[in-house]
Amino acid sequence: MLKLTVYDRDSITPLRSFMTNIGSLCVSLIAIGLLFFLCGVNPFYAIGKIVSGSFGSMYGFKETVTKAIPLILIGGGLALAFRAKFWNIGAEGQLLMGALMGTWVGLLWGDILPSYLLIPIMFLAGFIGGALWGLIPAILKIKFSINEVISTLMLNYVCAELITMLIVGPWKGSTRFGFPGTNNLSSAALLGVIPGSRIHYVTLIIAILSIIILAILVYRTRFGYEVRVIGENPEAGRYAGIDFFRTTVVIMIISGGLAGVAGVGELAGIHHYLGYPASISSGYGFTAIIVAWLAKLNPIYVFVSSLFFAGILVGGDAIQMSLGLPGATVQLVNGILLIFLIMGDYFLKHKVVLTN
Repeated sequence: MLKLTVYDRDSITPLRSFMTNIGSLCVSLIAIGLLFFLCGVNPFYAIGKIVSGSFGSMYGFKETVTKAIPLILIGGGLALAFRAKFWNIGAEGQLLMGALMGTWVGLLWGDILPSYLLIPIMFLAGFIGGALWGLIPAILKIKFSINEVISTLMLNYVCAELITMLIVGPWKGSTRFGFPGTNNLSSAALLGVIPGSRIHYVTLIIAILSIIILAILVYRTRFGYEVRVIGENPEAGRYAGIDFFRTTVVIMIISGGLAGVAGVGELAGIHHYLGYPASISSGYGFTAIIVAWLAKLNPIYVFVSSLFFAGILVGGDAIQMSLGLPGATVQLVNGILLIFLIMGDYFLKHKVVLTN
């Protein structure tokens, strides 16, 4: 009788890792094509429309860069957390908490402080807000052994409901004509954009600097070594005397903080007021999970994978308008990509053999 036997691979070469990623993407494209076919749409036309809608014109490319900014920030932070096997599924809530804190600073001091002081304080407040929201599951895991997947996921909904309560209650703006949302931020609290686009260049610069710093942190510092050891061999980490509590706390301060910075960027660079959570974030916290996974948890590769998935988001908007497909189609595409990337990662690390 035939049976499947699974073996751990002794070594994983960079070439094998790269080819596995390419193979996973190719198979996922076939599955995505089947999805479009079942929706009654020509798969080649739909996929071509996604590519042309995001990279086929200057407008599409600028929109792709705009949507890549939060993905770079969040994806870099998640890559750090995932490398330590801390499964932070709460970046969406951490982004929203950053936007909330940025709004608080912008409304409180927007008419008092000049832009060159106000904007850095808003980003700092956003980082602190996201970091504090990320610290909660870190402490719950280390001190009480509460699964971080559950705690980070649930905190997303807590933050979303908190924002909803504020914008329909105490923070509801007098200029909203009765609709939920805060008043617009003052001009001093708004981020400049590249002319003819929505690219808020200050946040883009912060995002690029963050992945460079993260790469140095992970591969060139003692802290990065501790993160890698915790993720690859926790028992060896304990034997080496690594402080799991301190390391996990720092990881989540960075991961949550970067998501919070992304929230401030979306608030001050795109929306200019705090509205419903779904309008502040287009699911960036969840999409960034796939970004980090495609990048193989390498901060530098996060930049490329962020552009790729930002292109899917922009191209998804294009096929919704031109092909009349529902908005959930983009989420289905992202989900299919994630499933096949996870499968590819499994077969990268394991060999499956048919034996008698």
